[in-house]
Amino acid sequence: MKITDVETFLVPPRWLFLKLSTDEGVVGWGEPVVEGRAETVRAAVHELADLVLDQDPLRIEEHWQALRRAGFYRGGPVLSSALAGFDHALWDIAGKVRGVPAHELLGGPVRDRVRVYSWVGGDRPGRIAEAVAAQVEQGFTAVKMNASGPMAAVASAAEANAVLARARQAREALGPDRDLAIDFHGRVSPAMARRLLRMLEEVQPLFVEEPVLPETQGGALASVVACSGVPIATGERLYSRWDFKPALDAGVAVVQPDPSHAGGISELRRIAALAEVYGATMAPHCPLGPISLAASLQVAFATPNFLIQEQSLRMHYNAGTEFVDYLVDTTPFEFRDGHVARLTGAGLGIEVDEAAVRRAAETGHAWRTPWWRHDDGSLAEW
Repeated sequence: MKITDVETFLVPPRWLFLKLSTDEGVVGWGEPVVEGRAETVRAAVHELADLVLDQDPLRIEEHWQALRRAGFYRGGPVLSSALAGFDHALWDIAGKVRGVPAHELLGGPVRDRVRVYSWVGGDRPGRIAEAVAAQVEQGFTAVKMNASGPMAAVASAAEANAVLARARQAREALGPDRDLAIDFHGRVSPAMARRLLRMLEEVQPLFVEEPVLPETQGGALASVVACSGVPIATGERLYSRWDFKPALDAGVAVVQPDPSHAGGISELRRIAALAEVYGATMAPHCPLGPISLAASLQVAFATPNFLIQEQSLRMHYNAGTEFVDYLVDTTPFEFRDGHVARLTGAGLGIEVDEAAVRRAAETGHAWRTPWWRHDDGSLAEW
Protein backbone atom coordinates (compact mmCIF):
# COMPACT_ATOMS: atom_id res chain seq x y z
CA MET A 1 0.00 0.00 0.00
CA LYS A 2 1.23 3.48 -0.90
CA ILE A 3 0.04 7.00 -0.11
CA THR A 4 -1.08 8.58 -3.37
CA ASP A 5 -2.56 11.96 -2.46
CA VAL A 6 -2.69 14.62 0.28
CA GLU A 7 -5.68 16.97 0.26
CA THR A 8 -6.67 19.73 2.69
CA PHE A 9 -10.04 21.36 3.33
CA LEU A 10 -10.58 24.68 5.07
CA VAL A 11 -14.02 24.34 6.70
CA PRO A 12 -16.17 26.49 9.00
CA PRO A 13 -16.13 27.55 11.71
CA ARG A 14 -12.30 27.61 12.02
CA TRP A 15 -10.93 24.17 11.14
CA LEU A 16 -8.66 22.49 8.61
CA PHE A 17 -9.11 18.84 7.60
CA LEU A 18 -6.59 16.60 5.84
CA LYS A 19 -7.29 13.53 3.71
CA LEU A 20 -4.65 10.91 2.88
CA SER A 21 -5.55 8.60 -0.02
CA THR A 22 -3.89 5.29 -0.86
CA ASP A 23 -3.61 3.10 -3.94
CA GLU A 24 -5.79 0.46 -2.25
CA GLY A 25 -8.70 2.82 -1.64
CA VAL A 26 -8.22 3.15 2.12
CA VAL A 27 -8.29 6.78 3.24
CA GLY A 28 -7.32 8.47 6.47
CA TRP A 29 -8.49 11.79 7.92
CA GLY A 30 -6.62 14.26 10.08
CA GLU A 31 -7.18 17.71 11.55
CA PRO A 32 -4.05 19.88 11.37
CA VAL A 33 -4.91 23.39 12.48
CA VAL A 34 -3.82 26.32 14.60
CA GLU A 35 -6.87 28.43 15.35
CA GLY A 36 -6.44 31.71 13.49
CA ARG A 37 -3.53 30.37 11.41
CA ALA A 38 -5.26 27.66 9.39
CA GLU A 39 -3.90 28.81 6.04
CA THR A 40 -0.36 28.85 7.43
CA VAL A 41 -0.68 25.28 8.66
CA ARG A 42 -2.22 24.30 5.35
CA ALA A 43 0.90 25.55 3.56
CA ALA A 44 3.08 23.55 5.96
CA VAL A 45 1.05 20.38 5.29
CA HIS A 46 1.66 20.64 1.57
CA GLU A 47 5.34 21.45 2.08
CA LEU A 48 5.67 18.24 4.10
CA ALA A 49 3.59 16.09 1.75
CA ASP A 50 6.59 14.92 -0.30
CA LEU A 51 7.85 13.07 2.78
CA VAL A 52 4.87 10.69 2.78
CA LEU A 53 3.78 10.45 -0.87
CA ASP A 54 4.49 7.02 -2.40
CA GLN A 55 5.31 5.68 1.06
CA ASP A 56 3.73 2.86 3.10
CA PRO A 57 1.16 4.49 5.45
CA LEU A 58 1.52 1.73 8.05
CA ARG A 59 5.02 2.86 9.04
CA ILE A 60 3.57 5.43 11.42
CA GLU A 61 6.57 6.01 13.65
CA GLU A 62 8.91 6.28 10.68
CA HIS A 63 6.68 8.97 9.19
CA TRP A 64 6.37 10.80 12.52
CA GLN A 65 10.14 10.96 12.86
CA ALA A 66 10.63 12.08 9.27
CA LEU A 67 7.93 14.75 9.42
CA ARG A 68 9.41 16.18 12.60
CA ARG A 69 13.12 15.76 11.99
CA ALA A 70 13.70 15.86 8.23
CA GLY A 71 13.76 19.66 8.28
CA PHE A 72 16.51 21.57 10.06
CA TYR A 73 13.89 23.76 11.81
CA ARG A 74 11.35 21.82 13.78
CA GLY A 75 8.66 22.10 16.44
CA GLY A 76 6.48 25.07 17.23
CA PRO A 77 2.74 25.40 16.65
CA VAL A 78 2.65 25.39 12.85
CA LEU A 79 4.96 22.46 12.08
CA SER A 80 3.75 20.41 15.03
CA SER A 81 0.14 20.92 13.98
CA ALA A 82 0.88 19.93 10.39
CA LEU A 83 2.60 16.81 11.74
CA ALA A 84 -0.43 16.09 13.95
CA GLY A 85 -2.79 16.02 10.97
CA PHE A 86 -0.64 13.48 9.15
CA ASP A 87 -0.38 11.40 12.32
CA HIS A 88 -4.18 11.32 12.80
CA ALA A 89 -4.65 10.15 9.23
CA LEU A 90 -1.98 7.48 9.48
CA TRP A 91 -3.55 6.00 12.62
CA ASP A 92 -6.94 6.16 10.89
CA ILE A 93 -5.59 4.16 7.96
CA ALA A 94 -3.80 1.67 10.22
CA GLY A 95 -6.97 0.94 12.16
CA LYS A 96 -9.06 0.59 9.02
CA VAL A 97 -6.58 -1.81 7.43
CA ARG A 98 -6.67 -4.01 10.54
CA GLY A 99 -10.37 -3.52 11.19
CA VAL A 100 -9.96 -2.14 14.72
CA PRO A 101 -10.14 1.26 16.45
CA ALA A 102 -6.80 2.98 16.88
CA HIS A 103 -6.82 2.46 20.67
CA GLU A 104 -6.63 -1.29 20.08
CA LEU A 105 -3.29 -0.63 18.37
CA LEU A 106 -2.16 1.46 21.36
CA GLY A 107 -2.39 -1.50 23.71
CA GLY A 108 -6.15 -1.79 24.05
CA PRO A 109 -8.70 0.06 26.14
CA VAL A 110 -8.20 0.73 29.84
CA ARG A 111 -11.72 2.20 30.27
CA ASP A 112 -15.15 1.79 28.71
CA ARG A 113 -16.19 5.43 28.68
CA VAL A 114 -14.50 8.82 28.83
CA ARG A 115 -15.68 11.76 30.90
CA VAL A 116 -16.08 15.01 28.96
CA TYR A 117 -16.70 18.61 29.91
CA SER A 118 -18.39 21.59 28.26
CA TRP A 119 -17.51 25.28 28.01
CA VAL A 120 -19.69 27.98 29.57
CA GLY A 121 -19.62 31.75 29.61
CA GLY A 122 -17.68 32.65 26.47
CA ASP A 123 -14.45 34.64 26.13
CA ARG A 124 -15.72 37.36 28.46
CA PRO A 125 -17.54 35.19 30.99
CA GLY A 126 -21.12 36.12 31.68
CA ARG A 127 -24.51 34.66 32.61
CA ILE A 128 -22.62 31.90 34.35
CA ALA A 129 -25.37 30.45 36.53
CA GLU A 130 -27.73 30.14 33.57
CA ALA A 131 -25.08 28.61 31.32
CA VAL A 132 -23.98 26.08 33.93
CA ALA A 133 -27.57 25.08 34.67
CA ALA A 134 -28.11 24.39 30.96
CA GLN A 135 -25.11 22.04 30.87
CA VAL A 136 -26.26 20.26 34.01
CA GLU A 137 -29.65 19.80 32.35
CA GLN A 138 -27.84 18.19 29.39
CA GLY A 139 -26.27 15.68 31.77
CA PHE A 140 -22.73 17.05 31.95
CA THR A 141 -20.93 16.56 35.24
CA ALA A 142 -18.15 19.11 34.62
CA VAL A 143 -17.84 22.52 33.00
CA LYS A 144 -15.01 24.95 32.30
CA MET A 145 -15.17 28.74 32.22
CA ASN A 146 -12.78 31.61 31.66
CA ALA A 147 -11.88 33.34 34.89
CA SER A 148 -12.04 36.83 33.42
CA GLY A 149 -11.84 39.00 30.37
CA PRO A 150 -8.73 41.18 29.95
CA MET A 151 -6.97 41.60 33.29
CA ALA A 152 -4.34 44.08 34.38
CA ALA A 153 -0.99 42.74 35.52
CA VAL A 154 -1.85 43.99 39.00
CA ALA A 155 -5.64 44.04 38.98
CA SER A 156 -7.95 45.91 41.30
CA ALA A 157 -9.78 44.35 44.21
CA ALA A 158 -12.99 44.71 42.21
CA GLU A 159 -11.56 42.70 39.30
CA ALA A 160 -10.28 39.96 41.59
CA ASN A 161 -13.55 39.81 43.50
CA ALA A 162 -15.48 39.56 40.21
CA VAL A 163 -13.49 36.42 39.34
CA LEU A 164 -14.42 34.86 42.66
CA ALA A 165 -18.06 35.91 42.34
CA ARG A 166 -18.39 34.19 38.95
CA ALA A 167 -16.73 31.06 40.28
CA ARG A 168 -19.12 31.04 43.23
CA GLN A 169 -22.09 31.29 40.85
CA ALA A 170 -20.79 28.31 38.88
CA ARG A 171 -20.15 26.27 42.00
CA GLU A 172 -23.63 26.98 43.34
CA ALA A 173 -25.22 25.92 40.04
CA LEU A 174 -23.08 22.77 39.89
CA GLY A 175 -23.53 21.71 43.48
CA PRO A 176 -20.92 19.70 45.36
CA ASP A 177 -21.02 16.58 43.18
CA ARG A 178 -19.99 18.13 39.84
CA ASP A 179 -16.70 19.71 38.80
CA LEU A 180 -15.65 23.22 37.83
CA ALA A 181 -12.50 23.96 35.86
CA ILE A 182 -11.32 27.57 35.51
CA ASP A 183 -9.18 28.83 32.63
CA PHE A 184 -6.89 31.82 33.22
CA HIS A 185 -5.98 31.67 29.49
CA GLY A 186 -2.60 33.26 30.13
CA ARG A 187 -4.39 36.57 30.84
CA VAL A 188 -3.20 36.72 34.42
CA SER A 189 0.25 37.75 35.63
CA PRO A 190 2.11 35.44 38.03
CA ALA A 191 1.43 37.83 40.91
CA MET A 192 -2.31 37.94 40.18
CA ALA A 193 -2.40 34.18 39.62
CA ARG A 194 -1.02 33.60 43.11
CA ARG A 195 -3.61 35.97 44.60
CA LEU A 196 -6.53 34.51 42.66
CA LEU A 197 -5.65 30.89 43.30
CA ARG A 198 -5.77 31.43 47.04
CA MET A 199 -9.13 33.19 46.66
CA LEU A 200 -10.52 30.38 44.48
CA GLU A 201 -9.64 27.59 46.87
CA GLU A 202 -13.10 27.84 48.43
CA VAL A 203 -14.85 26.71 45.20
CA GLN A 204 -12.51 23.70 44.92
CA PRO A 205 -11.75 23.76 41.18
CA LEU A 206 -10.99 20.51 39.42
CA PHE A 207 -8.05 22.49 38.04
CA VAL A 208 -7.03 26.00 37.05
CA GLU A 209 -5.73 26.13 33.50
CA GLU A 210 -2.85 28.11 32.00
CA PRO A 211 -2.30 30.42 34.99
CA VAL A 212 0.71 32.02 33.30
CA LEU A 213 1.86 32.38 29.72
CA PRO A 214 3.83 29.41 28.38
CA GLU A 215 6.89 31.56 27.71
CA THR A 216 7.06 32.45 31.43
CA GLN A 217 6.44 28.96 32.71
CA GLY A 218 9.79 28.33 34.44
CA GLY A 219 10.15 29.84 37.89
CA ALA A 220 6.89 31.75 37.53
CA LEU A 221 4.90 28.57 37.00
CA ALA A 222 6.62 26.81 39.90
CA SER A 223 5.78 29.71 42.21
CA VAL A 224 2.13 29.58 41.13
CA VAL A 225 1.94 25.82 41.67
CA ALA A 226 3.44 26.20 45.15
CA CYS A 227 1.18 29.02 46.31
CA SER A 228 -1.98 26.98 46.87
CA GLY A 229 -3.51 23.52 46.84
CA VAL A 230 -5.48 24.11 43.64
CA PRO A 231 -4.36 21.66 40.90
CA ILE A 232 -2.66 23.51 38.03
CA ALA A 233 -3.12 22.51 34.39
CA THR A 234 -1.28 23.71 31.30
CA GLY A 235 -0.27 22.65 27.82
CA GLU A 236 -2.50 23.89 25.00
CA ARG A 237 0.44 26.04 23.82
CA LEU A 238 3.09 23.36 24.34
CA TYR A 239 3.85 21.16 21.36
CA SER A 240 6.04 18.22 22.36
CA ARG A 241 7.23 16.13 25.28
CA TRP A 242 10.30 18.39 25.45
CA ASP A 243 8.04 21.40 25.95
CA PHE A 244 6.10 19.64 28.70
CA LYS A 245 9.05 18.58 30.83
CA PRO A 246 9.68 22.05 32.36
CA ALA A 247 5.99 22.32 33.26
CA LEU A 248 6.08 18.91 34.91
CA ASP A 249 9.28 19.85 36.71
CA ALA A 250 7.40 22.91 38.01
CA GLY A 251 4.81 20.59 39.55
CA VAL A 252 1.70 20.90 37.36
CA ALA A 253 -0.97 18.33 38.16
CA VAL A 254 -2.62 18.12 34.73
CA VAL A 255 -1.09 18.25 31.25
CA GLN A 256 -3.24 19.47 28.36
CA PRO A 257 -1.65 18.68 25.02
CA ASP A 258 -3.88 19.38 22.04
CA PRO A 259 -4.19 16.46 19.60
CA SER A 260 -4.11 18.89 16.67
CA HIS A 261 -1.14 20.91 17.95
CA ALA A 262 1.16 18.54 19.83
CA GLY A 263 2.16 16.03 17.18
CA GLY A 264 -1.01 13.94 17.09
CA ILE A 265 -1.85 10.60 18.65
CA SER A 266 1.76 9.42 18.71
CA GLU A 267 3.07 12.36 20.72
CA LEU A 268 0.05 12.59 23.04
CA ARG A 269 0.79 9.05 24.14
CA ARG A 270 4.39 9.95 24.91
CA ILE A 271 3.40 13.12 26.77
CA ALA A 272 0.95 11.08 28.86
CA ALA A 273 3.66 8.56 29.69
CA LEU A 274 6.03 11.36 30.71
CA ALA A 275 3.31 12.88 32.90
CA GLU A 276 2.74 9.50 34.54
CA VAL A 277 6.34 9.54 35.77
CA TYR A 278 5.50 12.76 37.65
CA GLY A 279 2.18 11.52 39.01
CA ALA A 280 0.31 13.94 36.73
CA THR A 281 -2.84 13.28 34.72
CA MET A 282 -3.84 14.29 31.20
CA ALA A 283 -6.86 16.34 30.11
CA PRO A 284 -6.35 17.05 26.40
CA HIS A 285 -7.20 20.48 25.02
CA CYS A 286 -9.69 20.10 22.17
CA PRO A 287 -12.06 22.99 21.29
CA LEU A 288 -11.89 21.84 17.67
CA GLY A 289 -13.57 19.55 15.15
CA PRO A 290 -14.64 15.90 14.99
CA ILE A 291 -11.37 14.45 13.74
CA SER A 292 -9.32 16.07 16.48
CA LEU A 293 -11.82 14.91 19.11
CA ALA A 294 -11.85 11.36 17.74
CA ALA A 295 -8.04 11.25 17.77
CA SER A 296 -7.96 12.54 21.34
CA LEU A 297 -10.51 9.96 22.48
CA GLN A 298 -8.48 7.14 20.94
CA VAL A 299 -5.63 8.19 23.23
CA ALA A 300 -7.96 8.60 26.21
CA PHE A 301 -9.31 5.07 25.95
CA ALA A 302 -5.79 3.62 26.05
CA THR A 303 -4.16 5.96 28.60
CA PRO A 304 -4.16 5.02 32.32
CA ASN A 305 -3.51 8.54 33.65
CA PHE A 306 -6.25 10.24 31.62
CA LEU A 307 -8.49 12.66 33.58
CA ILE A 308 -11.17 14.32 31.41
CA GLN A 309 -11.73 15.39 27.79
CA GLU A 310 -12.57 18.83 26.42
CA GLN A 311 -15.05 19.00 23.51
CA SER A 312 -16.63 21.84 21.54
CA LEU A 313 -20.32 20.96 21.19
CA ARG A 314 -22.33 24.21 21.33
CA MET A 315 -19.16 26.16 22.03
CA HIS A 316 -19.35 29.90 21.42
CA TYR A 317 -16.89 29.77 18.49
CA ASN A 318 -18.95 27.35 16.43
CA ALA A 319 -21.61 29.87 15.30
CA GLY A 320 -24.01 27.55 13.50
CA THR A 321 -21.55 24.80 12.54
CA GLU A 322 -21.15 21.92 14.98
CA PHE A 323 -18.48 19.23 14.70
CA VAL A 324 -21.13 16.55 14.20
CA ASP A 325 -22.17 18.29 10.94
CA TYR A 326 -19.17 16.69 9.23
CA LEU A 327 -20.05 13.11 10.20
CA VAL A 328 -22.09 10.48 8.37
CA ASP A 329 -23.14 8.99 11.71
CA THR A 330 -23.20 11.14 14.85
CA THR A 331 -23.79 8.31 17.34
CA PRO A 332 -20.09 7.91 18.27
CA PHE A 333 -20.33 11.37 19.86
CA GLU A 334 -23.51 10.87 21.84
CA PHE A 335 -22.79 12.14 25.35
CA ARG A 336 -24.65 10.40 28.16
CA ASP A 337 -24.29 11.40 31.80
CA GLY A 338 -21.29 13.53 30.89
CA HIS A 339 -19.44 10.66 29.19
CA VAL A 340 -18.83 9.25 25.72
CA ALA A 341 -18.81 5.49 25.23
CA ARG A 342 -15.78 3.70 23.84
CA LEU A 343 -15.46 4.21 20.10
CA THR A 344 -15.62 0.85 18.33
CA GLY A 345 -15.37 1.81 14.67
CA ALA A 346 -12.17 1.13 12.76
CA GLY A 347 -9.43 3.73 12.69
CA LEU A 348 -10.42 6.94 14.47
CA GLY A 349 -13.88 5.48 15.04
CA ILE A 350 -15.82 8.03 12.96
CA GLU A 351 -16.96 8.26 9.35
CA VAL A 352 -16.26 11.68 7.86
CA ASP A 353 -18.94 12.95 5.49
CA GLU A 354 -16.64 13.82 2.61
CA ALA A 355 -19.41 15.40 0.56
CA ALA A 356 -20.25 17.74 3.44
CA VAL A 357 -16.57 18.58 3.89
CA ARG A 358 -16.12 19.42 0.21
CA ARG A 359 -19.24 21.59 0.21
CA ALA A 360 -18.09 23.45 3.31
CA ALA A 361 -14.61 23.94 1.84
CA GLU A 362 -16.15 25.89 -1.04
CA THR A 363 -16.99 28.55 1.55
CA GLY A 364 -13.98 28.05 3.81
CA HIS A 365 -13.34 30.54 6.60
CA ALA A 366 -11.02 33.34 7.63
CA TRP A 367 -11.28 33.00 11.42
CA ARG A 368 -8.75 35.08 13.33
CA THR A 369 -7.87 35.25 17.00
CA PRO A 370 -9.50 38.31 18.57
CA TRP A 371 -7.31 41.31 19.44
CA TRP A 372 -7.96 42.75 22.87
CA ARG A 373 -6.79 46.00 24.41
CA HIS A 374 -6.82 47.35 27.94
CA ASP A 375 -8.68 50.55 28.77
CA ASP A 376 -5.48 52.53 28.28
CA GLY A 377 -5.06 51.23 24.73
CA SER A 378 -2.25 48.76 25.40
CA LEU A 379 -2.44 45.22 24.05
CA ALA A 380 -4.11 42.68 26.32
CA GLU A 381 -3.80 38.89 26.33
CA TRP A 382 -6.76 37.16 24.70
